[in-house]
Amino acid sequence: MEKPNSSPSRLVSFEKVNKSFGATNALIDCSVSFEVGKIHALVGENGAGKSTLGKLILGVHKHDSGAIKVDDSEVYLSSPRDSVKLGLVGISQELSLLPDRSVVDNIAIGRETTIGPFVSSKQTLEKVLAVMKKYDLYIDPTSLVGSLSVADQQKVEILRALNTNARLIVFDEPTARLASHQAEQLHTLVRSLADSGTVVIYISHFLEEVLKISDTISLLRNGKKVRTGPTSNETKKSLIEGMTGSDAGNLFPKKPKITANSEVILKVKGLSRINEFKDISFELKKGEILGIAGLVGSGRSELAHAIYGNRVPDSGSIELYGKEFIVKDVAHSIKNGMAMVPESRRDQGLILERSLLENTSLPYLKKFTSWLYGLNKSEEYNEVDASCLTTMIKHSGLEKEVQYLSGGNQQKVLFARAAMGKPRLLLADEPTRGVDIGAKKVIYELISQLSKVGEAVIIISSEVEEIIGVAHRTLVMSRGKIVAELSGDEITKTAIMEAAFKEG
Repeated sequence: MEKPNSSPSRLVSFEKVNKSFGATNALIDCSVSFEVGKIHALVGENGAGKSTLGKLILGVHKHDSGAIKVDDSEVYLSSPRDSVKLGLVGISQELSLLPDRSVVDNIAIGRETTIGPFVSSKQTLEKVLAVMKKYDLYIDPTSLVGSLSVADQQKVEILRALNTNARLIVFDEPTARLASHQAEQLHTLVRSLADSGTVVIYISHFLEEVLKISDTISLLRNGKKVRTGPTSNETKKSLIEGMTGSDAGNLFPKKPKITANSEVILKVKGLSRINEFKDISFELKKGEILGIAGLVGSGRSELAHAIYGNRVPDSGSIELYGKEFIVKDVAHSIKNGMAMVPESRRDQGLILERSLLENTSLPYLKKFTSWLYGLNKSEEYNEVDASCLTTMIKHSGLEKEVQYLSGGNQQKVLFARAAMGKPRLLLADEPTRGVDIGAKKVIYELISQLSKVGEAVIIISSEVEEIIGVAHRTLVMSRGKIVAELSGDEITKTAIMEAAFKEG
């Protein structure tokens, strides 16, 4: 049995900690220590116990048994307030900011400087500016948080944590919504925090990122800690094998072949929308997987939503299967053979409080309904069940609410929904965001299968490796324009990034 680290530099340690949710054992006999000044990464598939471990430290959940120690003294963290008092704070993928309040209000909330019963705005601002200066992280304190980019909102969240005199910060998928250059900036900040003596717990599905930034890695599988050791002892292959319990294999399926004379499914010509994208023209052939790369804010997602019917372009034209396609609304696009997996499954894709059945069949209810008999629930159930089998969703019943599925399975629900419509054109925006390596592999195979049966796919991704591994051809966007078109061996990380940073 591995003994907990007894080094005096440890700040937090778990000793045989257990946590269950009903019949699900989320964390089993977990013993691990987190040292001062170290970046300690947690890796594992969805459901491995990473986020549960982080939430036990943050007081979001209470452990069932075992011991949690801070400064070598056993503690009972029954609420986030208990953790904050000890300097244990967290930054999650889903930011918890007040969009209608200023930067200074968000950073200082709950810790404002007061004079008697009144808040001193001047002294509160001075304190916030001092924190910004200390960590060389400046954002206009008067700006409304809702007007900031995702990257700057994340900085506000970090500053709020630092304003609490944090000794330990849990970063849960911090770069999932960031472009490559923004992720690099975050890495620099995280390293500076560790160098200043802060304990950093880093949870990420991006294995290259984990190997690059961390000092120590704890690998979890099915609620159990597999091992903890120096990052230098690990490789991407060893991590994948440790996480899944099997050989890493090849993450990306072989790209289906397309021919030069394949039928053109989609033709976009001169498509523009003010302040979003301008003069976009391209063709998409039957069976082709087209990647669209670029930095956040380059217009990639806006273009996809315009093609799909979520927003109407100001000018330009679209042809679908050789016929003019008039953008009206999503229902019109679905009727004409389109499907979309949106960027944010929580905000744009799923109704978390509704069942797996309802989430999957929602766009197609008319198909199962007649004026005489109403909704044919048996037919609806059978088709949803078949689609869930195809997309390999792990669930305990189609009637269960989607919010209780893991992140990877929630993402697969979007693909199950898309597959039900038997789309001729699939638009997938960040299709593997926030999912584990096993779910990624399934999703890549689903995309490949769609193209093999003659459908066309547009994939938008901030993960350059994903674009390289999946796409036949790639368009790179910058400032709302297409600045490069790459195909075959031309699709490299260097070529994509150089084009992405061009002035549009």
